[in-house]
Amino acid sequence: MTQADITFMTEALALAREAAAEGEVPVGCVVTLGDRIVGRGRNRRERDRTALAHAELEAIAQACNALGGWRLWQCTLYVTLEPCPMCAGAIINARIPRVVYGATDPKAGACGSVCSLFSMAFNHHPQVESGVLEEEAAGLLRDFFRSLREKRKSLPD
Repeated sequence: MTQADITFMTEALALAREAAAEGEVPVGCVVTLGDRIVGRGRNRRERDRTALAHAELEAIAQACNALGGWRLWQCTLYVTLEPCPMCAGAIINARIPRVVYGATDPKAGACGSVCSLFSMAFNHHPQVESGVLEEEAAGLLRDFFRSLREKRKSLPD
């Protein structure tokens, strides 16, 4: 883990907090090229009413637009939660060589928790660094879901 990893994960955590403030699952993502951010994303599934509005997909789309192409072969993706199969597939397709994530996802993680898409026989195999600012990322998720459960308990039957 480098200082840049901490800096960029901190940016992803800020986006996750924005998502939580809007009632979204707190996941944030940035895509970097060298020392600059070229794509930002956060969960927007509730707002957009689509299963496709994941933080990684938004950040990858912004990066592709900013860089003028779909191959992000010199970029790094930082995300607060281990990517799901859909997002891992997008990472493979965008040729992103390095993925850094915070918290593991034991229910849908595709970088080792449930499955490991990056080690399968695809044409691209990103390097993965896990656990960067893990406690902060996991804490955001825990707090969000705890609050959601408490709200549901207070609703009339």
